[in-house]
Amino acid sequence: MALVHSFSAFSSTFRPCTTWSNRFSSPADTRSCHTNNNVKPSGLRLTPPPVRFSSQSSVRSGKVLASVQGSSVTDESLVVCFGEMLIDFVPTINGLALAEAPAFKKAPGGAPANVAVGIARLGGSSAFIGKVGEDEFGYMLADILKENNVNNEGMRFDPGARTALAFVTLKKDGEREFMFYRNPSADMLLEESELDLDLIRKAKIFHYGSISLITEPCKSAHIAATKVAKDAGVLLSYDPNLRLPLWPSAESAREGILSIWDTADIIKISEEEIVFLTNGEDPYDDNVVRKLYHENLKLLLVTEGPDGCRYYTKEFSGRVKGIKVDPVDTTGAGDAFVAGVLSKIAADTSLLKDEKRLREALSFANACGAITVTERGAIPALPTTEAVMNALLKTVA
Repeated sequence: MALVHSFSAFSSTFRPCTTWSNRFSSPADTRSCHTNNNVKPSGLRLTPPPVRFSSQSSVRSGKVLASVQGSSVTDESLVVCFGEMLIDFVPTINGLALAEAPAFKKAPGGAPANVAVGIARLGGSSAFIGKVGEDEFGYMLADILKENNVNNEGMRFDPGARTALAFVTLKKDGEREFMFYRNPSADMLLEESELDLDLIRKAKIFHYGSISLITEPCKSAHIAATKVAKDAGVLLSYDPNLRLPLWPSAESAREGILSIWDTADIIKISEEEIVFLTNGEDPYDDNVVRKLYHENLKLLLVTEGPDGCRYYTKEFSGRVKGIKVDPVDTTGAGDAFVAGVLSKIAADTSLLKDEKRLREALSFANACGAITVTERGAIPALPTTEAVMNALLKTVA
């Protein structure tokens, strides 16, 4: 079994929770992994290449690399994304179990990071706050943010935990199942004292998910960050991004996701998440969806994959049709959608009160999601504004 991109060869025996060699593992460190299927691959020990340090920067626990800060944060339309950034390993062939995949493509991912890159690729201003390992993958992810013009002043590096990995099983229709390598990974260990509070206060929108709520100390850091943003008058954007295998139980996931529900100004959820959060109620019933609409919410979005999305505000609601494409990999489609709509709202928040312009923004966001599913991996597949406009033109041609 080989990995696409230059990684060390795998041996014939694979243990999903094996430790890294040398500096990539702590003493007596045996990390656990999470999976949402019964795949039990047999076989491999990961031996990463040696860590390379830049002569122009230094790495300390909880500090950013001085040379990888990316774009300016003076833009008034800045979107700051908080949470996890990791490496997705995506099979080169769809429809196979992980153990049967002949090779994997390495792709940077993590929903908040995907959104940050998506906004920057669309020409917007974005920043990322989160923690990665002081390891080869962590440095790679920092470089990817910089290359994509995402400000990473809020990025931290942990010398005692590795960057999270996720192996993704692709079904023949491009839908996914995940097997995560964390517990703990560096993203789970971000502390409140490591937050870049000035960066948060500069934002027009502060965007986050629910994975950062699962464990301490990241949970406390998450709650503190949202409070700082709220107190500064920043719009709060929430995509729960349900990943049940990462939570101790379904009930703890439901409770955790809903624990911060009423603080958000903008919420994006999927049909499946509506079913989960309402204990099995009909996600297509507007009365069911309205139960999730809290008093201070400005916009509730429900994504429906290729069928588009629904939107709900206090004044109006409706549906915007999607764009039909042949899906290859749906990883990152929801994040691309979020990037599309947040880039428009950050540029002009008044569209939240203007249904016609909101619908135009959602058509744009639907196109972002559609384009993303036509390639493997999340960040590599995120579109430019030019690609989105071309896709929209084809729908009216």
